[in-house]
Amino acid sequence: MPGFGTALVTGASSGIGAATARLLAAGGTRVLLHGRDRERLGALAAETGGAALPADLADPEQRCRLAERLAAEELDLLVHNAGLGWAGPLPELPAERLTRLMAVNLTAPLELTRALLPAMLARGRGRIVFVTSIAGRTGVAGEAVYAATKAGLDAFAESLRFELHGTGIGVGVVVPGVVRTEFFTRRGKPYTRSTPRPVSAGRVAAAVVRAAERPGDYYVPRWLRVPVALRGVVPGAYRALATRFGAES
Repeated sequence: MPGFGTALVTGASSGIGAATARLLAAGGTRVLLHGRDRERLGALAAETGGAALPADLADPEQRCRLAERLAAEELDLLVHNAGLGWAGPLPELPAERLTRLMAVNLTAPLELTRALLPAMLARGRGRIVFVTSIAGRTGVAGEAVYAATKAGLDAFAESLRFELHGTGIGVGVVVPGVVRTEFFTRRGKPYTRSTPRPVSAGRVAAAVVRAAERPGDYYVPRWLRVPVALRGVVPGAYRALATRFGAES
């Protein structure tokens, strides 16, 4: 696996982000590690030889400072992985949590991309990879706001692809399903279904690296393309099945 020079990985404190950072570092990439957990970031930086950049992406001032810090770097790869979840009926979602979900999952990657893209364009090279979610492509009961943020990220990535065509900058998207990380504990509701079976964070990280090497859409696991295709071809049948499955879960 070739190195990418310097890469930023957001949400690198744990899970997919940490696994991605380790994989990139193993290939010779210098990794800049963003996250909120200073202790974990410090340990990962020591392990990978990278640099820890702690920041809360929900805070506009901290987002701005992070962008300013990164402006001094020649980034070859930008991995937008940081994300928050929340599960439950929409009326029970606290207003401040809704605002935080929107800020971390959608506003932050848009703002960071806008701030860091000019330098990539000036050099005529670079890669941007977005970690979205199957929830953003199919919708999930009880996760309406989370799904909306990921759908927005999908639309942003696709539009950016068109805009950057011919510039030397590629855009990749990784669409995971259920992943064995701390995400479900942090969202306030553990994952209890027997199917689909969760995949490892390392498997998603490998897809992130592939998306950087060969920009495109990568589903993890690959069979997730099926419900997305079904929704597009026969939306009525898909909604009936999804409604029934959601009601029985």
